[in-house]
Amino acid sequence: MAQSEAARLYDEAQQLKSTDLDGCISKLQALLEEHEDHVQTHMALAVYQQKQGRPEEAIRHAMRVTELEPDDAFSFTQLSVIYMRCGKIFEAEEAMAKARMMQGNPGH
Repeated sequence: MAQSEAARLYDEAQQLKSTDLDGCISKLQALLEEHEDHVQTHMALAVYQQKQGRPEEAIRHAMRVTELEPDDAFSFTQLSVIYMRCGKIFEAEEAMAKARMMQGNPGH
């Protein structure tokens, strides 16, 4: 699947998110069957799966983003937020610490 096709399918799915979240998730999952490394799709599914009360799936997608974008601090920030919302505070703190280190701001 060409990148432009993946972007088009992603946009189509996003149009459903406010009226049919389940439909949006289904379209995003179908997109991944053809284009398994589409970062935006994994990012969106992490958020939507968490909202749907599916923490394991949300975390899996957020972790996949960090694998696809290992040098992107935002990927680890999102992973931290997903962990936190899923009740995994220790893991959230670890992911946030990694994001801060990548940004050159180790915090405490």
